[in-house]
Amino acid sequence: MNSDDIARYLIEHPKFLSTFFAENPALLEAVRVPHPHTGSAISLAERQTLALRDKTRVLEGKLGELISFGEENDAISDKVHRLAVSLLAADDYSAAVRVLYQQMHEDFVVEHVALRLWGRDLPVGAPEAIACNDEQRAYIDTIGGPQCGPSANNPLRTVFGDQAQTLASMAVVPLGTTNTFGVLLLASEDDQRFHSAMGMLYLRRIGELLGAALAVRL
Repeated sequence: MNSDDIARYLIEHPKFLSTFFAENPALLEAVRVPHPHTGSAISLAERQTLALRDKTRVLEGKLGELISFGEENDAISDKVHRLAVSLLAADDYSAAVRVLYQQMHEDFVVEHVALRLWGRDLPVGAPEAIACNDEQRAYIDTIGGPQCGPSANNPLRTVFGDQAQTLASMAVVPLGTTNTFGVLLLASEDDQRFHSAMGMLYLRRIGELLGAALAVRL
């Protein structure tokens, strides 16, 4: 019988150890095993205590991460709420667009923001009316929802003009529930600001809020 056989037996008979040590309690102190960190000999009871402490530290770390994520989500939710309230309070299209740019820059701290709209009557000279080309429109229609990732091969990168070469990551947020009539673009020099693994919930909500706010003002 080798160590694997013993381990298999103990796994298949989980009550054996509890019964064995209940009948032989002195062995908990008498049996010596290596310390998991120093290698020195310690009792089986001490080894179990250390194992429990290690598990507690891991659980505390995971709890800390969950609390941190929760606080971060609360902060983003507050920002989205402020944006929604400001969009509702905007008197007209121009005011809504000013609110969008201001809060994206100041509240969400996004360095580069661009809005493009089509199929709607926009104020004369509005930069949002600069047409996206066929390739860009096809890309927006294809993704079906917000998408984040590197800016290098994104066909919408050129919307940012001369600044396009400095960008490392982008978020593309289509506007419109049934028919897409625009797109919100967010970009950064930081390649991790808008990465492909990030959640899309808040970007989707921002797109829905902005789309609804603009649709009733055009």
